[in-house]
Amino acid sequence: MTEPDLLSFAHRLADASGPAILPWYRAMPAITDKGSSSGFDPVTEADRAAERAIRALIGAHHPKHGIIGEEFGRHNVDAEYVWVIDPIDGTKAFISGQPVWGTLIALLRNGEAVLGLLDQPFLRERYWGDGERSFCRRENRIFPLRTRACPSLSDATVWVSSSIARDPVAHAAVERLGAAVRMLVYGGDCFSLAMLAEGHIDIAIGWGGFEIYDIAAHIPLVAGAGGIVRALDGLDALHANGMLALGDPTLLEATLDALHWPRG
Repeated sequence: MTEPDLLSFAHRLADASGPAILPWYRAMPAITDKGSSSGFDPVTEADRAAERAIRALIGAHHPKHGIIGEEFGRHNVDAEYVWVIDPIDGTKAFISGQPVWGTLIALLRNGEAVLGLLDQPFLRERYWGDGERSFCRRENRIFPLRTRACPSLSDATVWVSSSIARDPVAHAAVERLGAAVRMLVYGGDCFSLAMLAEGHIDIAIGWGGFEIYDIAAHIPLVAGAGGIVRALDGLDALHANGMLALGDPTLLEATLDALHWPRG
């Protein structure tokens, strides 16, 4: 369980990032293409402003802590505590006016993700967990999160990141899974993990182009609600290029079998 002062500090970081982002949302911000191998990879001033705000607070209050951020790189990553920041996960949704993006803030202790927070300031919703418990704040009410039981793959609702459509092999694997589940939906970005933790969906899959800041916050958030996050080969997800989140851990083997993806 994370120390209460560090959990409180994570909320302060999210409180600072939201005001840095919202003036740019649905305001046609200038877009730069970072040009990654996975295709169009946009970044806006909102991404940069939010990460600057978060880094400034960490530097002022915990200067010995490390930082891994999507926009401004790595600092002191051998420290006991390292903050992992994705200022806007789902920038394509952000620039398209869709509210399924979020700010991801994770805390690593000795390389293990011990705290994860997802903030959606436009919707005024925040989700966080420490691997043992997870919570949501919505409309000034805080309530615990719990994934739902789904022992049969045929009853599962699956959300998949839209980027998978660019990879025909990965797309074929997901379509195999789609044939075995109740419903398969493309899209959702990071917000699909919040919906999984709250018990609205059963499986969330992210494919390709993943970095530690895309994954770290989800691990303790989903685990604290009763689910698991794994790599696409079933192994540890923290440094994986891809992610498989399950609300009901008993679905892991059936999901991997249906995907027919190489095992680790």
